[in-house]
Amino acid sequence: MKKSSGSIFKKIAKIFGLTLLLAVFIGTLVFLYQKSQPKPDVFEIQKAQVTNIVKKTVATGSVVPRKEIEIKPQVSGIVEEIFILAGQKIKKGDVIARVKIIPDMVNLNNAESRVNRAKLNLEDARIDFDRQSSLFGKQVISIGEFQKAKLTFNSAKEEAESAENNLELIRKGVTKSSATTTNTLIRSTIEGMVLDVPVKEGFSVIQANTFNAGTTIGIIADMNDMIFQGKVDETEVGKIKEGMNIELTIGAIESEKFNATLKYIAPKGLVENGAIQFDIKADVKLKENQFIRSGYSANANIVLEKRDSVLSIPEGLLKFEKDSAFVEVEGLPQKFEKKYVKTGISDGINIEILSGINKADRLKGLLVDPKKKAPEKKS
Repeated sequence: MKKSSGSIFKKIAKIFGLTLLLAVFIGTLVFLYQKSQPKPDVFEIQKAQVTNIVKKTVATGSVVPRKEIEIKPQVSGIVEEIFILAGQKIKKGDVIARVKIIPDMVNLNNAESRVNRAKLNLEDARIDFDRQSSLFGKQVISIGEFQKAKLTFNSAKEEAESAENNLELIRKGVTKSSATTTNTLIRSTIEGMVLDVPVKEGFSVIQANTFNAGTTIGIIADMNDMIFQGKVDETEVGKIKEGMNIELTIGAIESEKFNATLKYIAPKGLVENGAIQFDIKADVKLKENQFIRSGYSANANIVLEKRDSVLSIPEGLLKFEKDSAFVEVEGLPQKFEKKYVKTGISDGINIEILSGINKADRLKGLLVDPKKKAPEKKS
């Protein structure tokens, strides 16, 4: 009896062990099967939004004064004294420097020789005039001969004075009769700010002439009248026109925007780095007591087209089929169908939707991690 009970127990244990082993085996197969099945793709859900869309192009350039003048000497010589510093404000006619003339020895010698000859001629004419005047007083000669002698004396006197003035000009750059209009004093021709003084005391300078532009003594500019100078690519130049508003962003003043008005578009383009570029100029509107340094680099945002309060979606949601654009709209959860749309302008990020969908439609976005809940962007 005991033997029979032990045999039954062994059979039950064997059956239980086999059953357990079979269950583990089946469970493993089911687990492996589930792991081998592809996981469903989960997409982000987005919605159209009502926003403003501004289509614009960007031109790079710099902000410079409209009037920037290089002051050059009227005579050649050596800079004897400089009266200005960079950054200083000056008025029209203010003296900025004094030039000491170094005369050419050949010209100086000729001028001195001319003075000596003129003095000799003047002395001879004076003696002749005195003699003729005495004879005319005694009525020995006619009035015609007396006037002839007088004219010769006056001409010799004028020649002597002219020769002395010429000598003074060569030596000092100024005559005794015109000391206030000396060209050795270099004066500003406009009112403004001194941007640069490229010479120092002791520098040799030359006047502008046919063969040389002359030495620049100072650079003066009106810093209250600034313009933007930039370049626009040929693909964009046809979309802009004079009078357009421009928003300037200056690299050195990132916290502030400046308004400008487009005033000039070059009729001819220039090749730069393999692309055709057109020069543009715009008047910068400065606020009261606002100061911009010359040469600041700037970017000009030129508004080509603008739409206010329009339905838009991120441009990346659009798909294309032949000549048509469409988006994928959710019907059932994570099940999408095509809907063709008509689009308007784009700013490169968002694009205007004219028809095809509404604000409530749930649009297929980017693929997300299936382990995470698909996010939904609020409208």
